[in-house]
Amino acid sequence: MDIRILGPITAYADDTALSLGGQRERALLALFALSPGETLSTDRLIDELWGEDLPANPANALQALVSRLRRSLGAELIVTRPPGYVLDVEPDAVDAVRFRSLVDAGQHGAALELWQGTPLADFPFEEFAQRERAALEELHLLATEGRIAAELDRGSGAELVPELEELIAAHPLRESQRASQMLALYRAGRQADALRAYTAARDVLGEEL
Repeated sequence: MDIRILGPITAYADDTALSLGGQRERALLALFALSPGETLSTDRLIDELWGEDLPANPANALQALVSRLRRSLGAELIVTRPPGYVLDVEPDAVDAVRFRSLVDAGQHGAALELWQGTPLADFPFEEFAQRERAALEELHLLATEGRIAAELDRGSGAELVPELEELIAAHPLRESQRASQMLALYRAGRQADALRAYTAARDVLGEEL
């Protein structure tokens, strides 16, 4: 089983994409995928899936969702375990788990290859997705900075300038990006631009920090 949340949520069995049903079935799988191998209580699942907009019988509604998701994934993968349910897969069956492990190991390029776009893109407003999305996007930024630093260590320069300019425009207070920009400009033979980048960094960081 391969479950992917680094982008729209998808699931594959033997490289075959599985049909995951409607929005709530997909949200339920997303919740399980955020905690693979861990028991999620019925109360927590109901709260995350419906919030204050509860169905007439929340427990029955959850059971129906679980049944439909079992038909999609395989009955053996979602196990009833009091006080709730567990997605019975190895943690690295989820791409976000592999992504975090690769970032922690400093394998930034390999980690970034797993990225397929906005994490949990199917759930722009759900609180559980917003929390996880923010954490994953911060890790993505760290991995990007780590990859750029590694490329600079290998002697790269000019080819990194456009990417660094975009990153700095989006994240003006990231000191490591500004340091990388100065080095990349210097490597590109653009010493005057590197000095201007230094002045801009000093002014922005001085004002903001």
